[in-house]
Amino acid sequence: MDHRNLGWRMVAVAFFVDFVAVGFFFYSFGVFFKAIAAEFGDSRLGISLGFTATSVVGAIVAPLLGKALDIYPLKRVIGVGCLSMTIGFFLLSQVQTQMQFYVVLGVFIGFGASSMGGLATAKLVANWFNRRRGRALGIAATGISVSGVVMPFVSAALIENYGWREGFMAYGCFTGLVVLPIVLLFVVSKPADAGLAPDGGHLLGEGHDALKIEPVIDRPVMHERNFWVLVAAVGLLFCCQSATLTHMVPRLTDTGVSLQQASLMISICAGLGVAGKLSFGWVGDFWSARKALWLAIGAQFIGQLIMLLGLAYLPVFAVGAALFGYGMGGVVPLQGALIGRVFGSDRFGRALGLMRPAMFPIQMVGVPLAGWIYDVTGSYRPAFLFFLVLYGLAAIVIALFREPLIRR
Repeated sequence: MDHRNLGWRMVAVAFFVDFVAVGFFFYSFGVFFKAIAAEFGDSRLGISLGFTATSVVGAIVAPLLGKALDIYPLKRVIGVGCLSMTIGFFLLSQVQTQMQFYVVLGVFIGFGASSMGGLATAKLVANWFNRRRGRALGIAATGISVSGVVMPFVSAALIENYGWREGFMAYGCFTGLVVLPIVLLFVVSKPADAGLAPDGGHLLGEGHDALKIEPVIDRPVMHERNFWVLVAAVGLLFCCQSATLTHMVPRLTDTGVSLQQASLMISICAGLGVAGKLSFGWVGDFWSARKALWLAIGAQFIGQLIMLLGLAYLPVFAVGAALFGYGMGGVVPLQGALIGRVFGSDRFGRALGLMRPAMFPIQMVGVPLAGWIYDVTGSYRPAFLFFLVLYGLAAIVIALFREPLIRR
C-alpha cells in the first residue's frame, strides 16, 4: 500500500460518506415533501418542522460529537452514525403518525447525519491536511453535491413507481449494507496512526512535508471574535440555503411543473455545487475570508433573485438555480478551511461542534418560516424576499472577520 496516498483515500471515503449522510436526506427531503404532507394532513409547516427536528438534535449533540471526534477513533464515531441512519431510514418507512415522523427524524436521522457526515468527515479530512486543507475539504464535500445531482431523480422515480415509504427503505439498505462496511474497513483517524504527517509527509521526515508543529492556544473557542462572526454569517447562509432546497420542488410543482422536472432543478443546483466546492476549496487556501465568502454570498443572492423573478419560466429559473448552487457549494469547504485557519487541527472538532448549536437559532428559522408563510398566504414569494435581505446582512457581518496572523 502506498501510504503517501492515504490522505487522499480518506478524502474519497469522506466523499462517499457525505454522499449518503447529507445528500440522501438534505437533497431528497424536498422531493419527498408533498408525498409525506399528503399523508399527514397536507400542512407544509408541519412537514417543515420534521426538517427542523433533525436540526434540533444535530445542534444538541454537536458539541459532544465535536469533543468525541477530537478524542476517539473516527471509525467508531462515523460507524455509530451509519448505524443510526440505517435504523432511521427503515423506521421512516414504517411511521404511521406525524409525531412518529418527528421522533424518527430527530432521534435517528438527526443524530446519525451529525455523527456520520459533516462534522466527522470534515474532521477526518482536516486531520490529514494542513497546506492543502481547503482543496481537500472541497473535494470531499463534492460528495454532497454529486448526491444532489443523482438523488432527486432517484427519489422521484422511487416515489412515482413504488412510494415514499419504499424509497426510505431502499436508502436504509444502502446505508447499512454498503456505507457501514466501507467506513469500518477504510477509515484511519489521523496520519500519525500510519506513521505519517499531514499532507503525505513522513512523521520523522524533513522538508516541507515533515510534521509541522502548531502553536497550542488555550483560549476557549467561544471567546474568539472570529468564532461568532462565522456563526452569524454561515448561520444566515444555512438558513436561506436549507429553506431554498427544501421548498424548491413544492414551489415549482405548485406552478404545474412535473415532479421529475422540478427534481431536475435541484440536480442543476447540486451540479454547479460541485464546481463551487472545488473552486472555493482552492480559493479558501489563498484568498482572505471576506473576499471568498462575499463571492459565495453574491452568487447565491443573484441566483435567488433570478429564481424569484423567473419562477414561471423554467429555463430562467434553471439559470438562477445554477448560480445559487455554485455559491452554496462554496460555503461548506470555506467553513472548514476557515475553522482550520483560525483554530488549527487540534481544536477543529471542538470549534465545529460548538458552532452547530450556536448557529441553530439562526439556521432553524428558514425552513419552517417558508412553510408557515405559504400556509398563511398561499405563496412563497414573501419568504424569499426576506431571504434576500438576510444575504445582505450576512455580507455585512463577514466584514467583521479578522484574518489570523498565523495560518495553521
